Amino acid sequence: MNQMFLYFFLSLFFGWLIILTYYILITRKHYFKLTERTGKHRIDEILERLMRDDKINSQEIIHLSKNIEEINKQSVLYLKKIGLIRYDPFGKTEGEKSFIFSLLNENNDGLVMNFLYTHDGVRVYTKKIKQGKGIEHELSEEEKKAVEKAD
Repeated sequence: MNQMFLYFFLSLFFGWLIILTYYILITRKHYFKLTERTGKHRIDEILERLMRDDKINSQEIIHLSKNIEEINKQSVLYLKKIGLIRYDPFGKTEGEKSFIFSLLNENNDGLVMNFLYTHDGVRVYTKKIKQGKGIEHELSEEEKKAVEKAD
């Protein structure tokens, strides 16, 4: 009976060794597959490189975030809003050949260009705009409509 118990115990032990060997070989194969593409043979070298790359990437992200914030601050000053109104300054006889073109930033600062079509040619007038109102000259009704339409 003792001998049978011993054989049973040894067979379990060798079975367990075979299972452990199988899992060790699979893990070893997976390890070499992971390290194969990096050119490094030790996992700690790979991890150090990944940590160094992560630190560089974090610094780069911070730098890019600052650049984006700066660009957003500056973009308030860019001419983004455009308004276009066609009109007939002399009544219904000429058709709507004249037009007003407004270019504004987010603060409604910019300019209004009035292209006035006459028999003699085209006249172009510009007015500076500050917060949606004319600075040096008062805006006409059509120019006010072009500024409102620029939103």
